[in-house]
Amino acid sequence: MKKRVVITGIGCISPVGNDFKNTWQNIVAGKSGAGPITHYDASDHKVRIAAEVKDFDGKGLFGTRAARKMDRFTQFALAASIQAVEDAGLEIGENNRDRIGVIIGTGIGGIATLSAQFETLQARGPQRVSPFLVPMMLPDSAAGTVAIELGVRGPNMAVVTACATGTNAIGEAAAMIQRGDAEAVLAGGSEAAIVPITLAGLGVMNAMSTRNDDPTRASRPFDKNRDGFLMGEGAAILILESLEHARSRGARILAEFSGYAATNDAYHITSPAENGAGAALCMQMALENSGLAPHQIDYINAHGTSTPLNDKSETAAIKTVFGERAYDIPISSTKSMTGHLLGASGALEAAFCVGAITHNTLPPTINYETPDPECDLDYVPNTARQANIHHVMSNSFGFGGHNATIILSRYQENGR
Repeated sequence: MKKRVVITGIGCISPVGNDFKNTWQNIVAGKSGAGPITHYDASDHKVRIAAEVKDFDGKGLFGTRAARKMDRFTQFALAASIQAVEDAGLEIGENNRDRIGVIIGTGIGGIATLSAQFETLQARGPQRVSPFLVPMMLPDSAAGTVAIELGVRGPNMAVVTACATGTNAIGEAAAMIQRGDAEAVLAGGSEAAIVPITLAGLGVMNAMSTRNDDPTRASRPFDKNRDGFLMGEGAAILILESLEHARSRGARILAEFSGYAATNDAYHITSPAENGAGAALCMQMALENSGLAPHQIDYINAHGTSTPLNDKSETAAIKTVFGERAYDIPISSTKSMTGHLLGASGALEAAFCVGAITHNTLPPTINYETPDPECDLDYVPNTARQANIHHVMSNSFGFGGHNATIILSRYQENGR
């Protein structure tokens, strides 16, 4: 039998809070993290709104010298990792550091550093480019930095699967523990891509909402009048442990990891298959991996980007997997409040699934005003809902056709 894997700690930096407690409270309250972009002058851009992290002080947390050597996405990841370790009460020392791993992914990595240093190269020449450019921009810098700062020497890597990254990172971390390569893993994703080049590129793709005069209502997953996603930023890290390891140290167990799958659409580099075939296969495989039946899923945290194609495709995929039962499963997209954190989105949404289980509360999908005939399921519109929750599913899909699904469950000592 596979080793049982449990979740014992959560840390996050998000557009609606700089720790999980405040983030969860704001999500349940239906508070949006959206607003006008403040990171740069966006006045000549097509998209001038985003869900930025507020009041984050990397220099205050890590010191000026250390912060200068870390891109913003690495700072987010390190801050969230420290929170997660503290939340789990996980003590790291010589007796266990070789058996603790880190899998922290990102969709883009140090794009802010790369963009700024390219401007330096153009304006001042190659000799003025920062010697920290390469380590700051690399996608694995967050995982490496966390390992160095926390002193953990187990398996360490970065997953990069676009917007499926955070979910893949958690799923791969669980698999690592199940096969005995680690006893505990810090897993999640981090992103800080609210920079001019990223927003310009996505803007000309017509992938993003242009409700610049009404930012808090811009992200409206499954609503008929949705016009694209809203960029977000931040990080979320979960502590996964083998059940034996968690029990041995008397850890508080928040939830159990039950299932995981990853597939690819093999269809288009940016668009999902309209019938959601790849996503449906991923959900079906995750159910098989978990040993659960479709009727046992009590809630789905949807990828739900607020783009016309994604929301329709995901709805179709859910119907394929769950049949008529799909109409009875509450589904929500928390991206309606956080925006789309790209490579960090799946990790943050996994944290929300843990919150749903521990608090028996379903997060809402805000800004749901006009039903779409092609998106006709229960999206927990606008207001959080109390429910008895045992098993939850979380979906993430990314450019390149990547699909990832995890299933989390209420922990019971004698199994599910």
